[in-house]
Order: sequence, then C-alpha cells, then structure tokens
Amino acid sequence: MADETSLTHTERGSKGGEARAAKLSTEQKKSIGRLAAEARWGGDLPQASHDGPLQIGDAVLAAAVLPNGKRLLSQGTFLQALGRSRTPKAGTGGLSTVDGLPFFLQAEVLKPFITDELRLSTTPVIFRFKGGHRAVGYDALLLPMVCQVYQRLHASLTARLAGTDEAEIAQARKIYNQYKHIIDACATLESGFAQRGIIALVDDATGYRGDQLKEDVLRVIAAYMSPTLFPWTTKFKPPFFEEIYRIHGWEYKPGSAKHPQYTGTFITKYVYEPLPPGVLEEMKTRLPKNESGNRKAKLWQTLSADTGIPHLDRQIADIQLLMELSDTKEEFLRHFERKFGKQLQLRFQLFKDMPELTA
Repeated sequence: MADETSLTHTERGSKGGEARAAKLSTEQKKSIGRLAAEARWGGDLPQASHDGPLQIGDAVLAAAVLPNGKRLLSQGTFLQALGRSRTPKAGTGGLSTVDGLPFFLQAEVLKPFITDELRLSTTPVIFRFKGGHRAVGYDALLLPMVCQVYQRLHASLTARLAGTDEAEIAQARKIYNQYKHIIDACATLESGFAQRGIIALVDDATGYRGDQLKEDVLRVIAAYMSPTLFPWTTKFKPPFFEEIYRIHGWEYKPGSAKHPQYTGTFITKYVYEPLPPGVLEEMKTRLPKNESGNRKAKLWQTLSADTGIPHLDRQIADIQLLMELSDTKEEFLRHFERKFGKQLQLRFQLFKDMPELTA
C-alpha cells in the first residue's frame, strides 16, 4: 500500500472524496445526485419554438423544432416507437456513446449496417419544450436511418435462415427472435415515412411548416409590393384584348376603350392569380373597392418596379402568346393548364397548409 505522504494532491483528493462518500446516507447521496442532475440540465438550454405530438401508426412521438430549424424527437418517445424501453437500461446512460453511437445502436450485430451519415446524426440534444419541460432529443432524421439499420439486419438474417448450415441458422434465429419486435416496429414506421418524409411529418405535427410558409409568403409580398402606386401607363395593350375577343368568338372593335366586364375576370384569373401566393390578395387589400365597386387605381399599380412589375410583364406576354397559339378558349385553357397548372396547385396547397395570413 502506498505511503500517504507519497500520494499526489489529486490522488489524496480522490481518496478523501471516496471516504466522504462512504459516510453519506442513501438519502444524502440521492440529494447530491439530484443537485448534480439539476446542474447538468440547467443553464441556457435551447427552447423549442414549436412542438407537438407526431403519430405514426400506433406510435406517438413528442416532436419539437428549435429556433435554428433543427427538428427533434424526444429520446423517450423515440425509443418507445422502436419498441424499446422509454429509458436506457441502468448503466448505459441516455447521453453516453461508444464509438460515437448511442446505447441503442451499440449491439455488435448492428454495426455492419451503420453508415457514417448515421453516426453524424446520433448526438443527443438537451433542450426544453415550449412549456419549459427539459428533455433529451435526437435529430428527427435519425429515426428513419435507425429503421434502415434494422431492416438491413432483417434482410441479412433472412438470407442466413435460408442457408444450409444448421449452426448458422440457429444463431440467426436466436438474433431474429431477440430483435423481432424492433424490426416489426421499424417496418410500421417506414410505412409512415413512405407517405411523407420525417421532416414534413414533424413540421405538420408541430405547426412549424405553416409558420414557415407564412414567413416565406410575407417575404415574397414585401418584395412584390410597392409602398406607393406605380405611375399609370397602358399595361394591357390592344393586341392583348384582341386575342381575348378572338378566342371567345367576340367581335373586336379597334379603338374601343370599353370592354366586357368579363375581361377583368379573365385578367384576374389568368394574369394575376399565377403570381406568387399572397400577392393578388395583398393587391386587393391595398386597393379596396369603393361603394360603387370601383378602385381608385389599377391593381397592378401596387406592384414594385424591380420585382412585381417585371413579373407581371412576363405573365402578360406569356398569356398573350398562349392565346395566339389557340384557336378557341378551350384550346387556350389546355395550354394554360400545361404551363401554369402545377404552379396553381402549389398555390392552393400553400394556402391550405398555412395559418391565417396577417402581416
């Protein structure tokens, strides 16, 4: 046994700490443990800007989005969705890693199927939900990658079970029975991912997608709108109206300043509506109709000179070209659908997914 006088300061401190710990009661040790946990979990933890329950099959995961846009799934529900205990086994530690892998991926049978990309996504994140509750989370992208590991394990075991070596078959069957519940859980989860990606699922569950869409729309509106009215000019020229008349089978009278009321509806539907989501609505808000049903200026005069007006000019030119290529209104509608159909469907989906738009 080493002489006490030969011990270093660190060694003496360590031995003293062990001696003091041995004298502590169980309750005192628990109290110290709680204080240590508070210290470890306290501090300036990132707090989720959005959170909510995410259901995939029978599994319900606690999803959250941090202010930097990182999508997280709480460790407890992450494990439960995989068919594991919500808490790590004693001694493994929820934050511990071996070779850069969390405790639930450290089994030797899994390591051949673990990619470098997966390793980069396994760092646990300590954060707070919106309500202040502290939690350990994982990058949401980790869940589908973990499921892929177990599906690869399943494929490997299936191949081994189809072999002829009895010892190999017995070993494969033992491993399969041990991990069957996780393999089955992953198959269910992957069917959910096939419908929509995990990021989209988290965004829907937490409401993050809607808020992001709203911010994107507001940025576009800010770029397209002018703080003052653009000077009036002849924006829709006679050849444009002549084509409207022709595809509808109407008689066009050159020089006439009056047009059927439907031409305004036509311009709104085929020129203004294909502009980015929110722009037409903002144009109407800024130029409301008076009691007589008229506006004090043209809608397009609310657009900005550097972004809104150039896009409008391109849209007018495109619609005029489509009309020139068409013999009838029906043919024009087919051309329009081919060119702008997907764009208008996206516009509809954006407004469907987005919360009420307010500047």
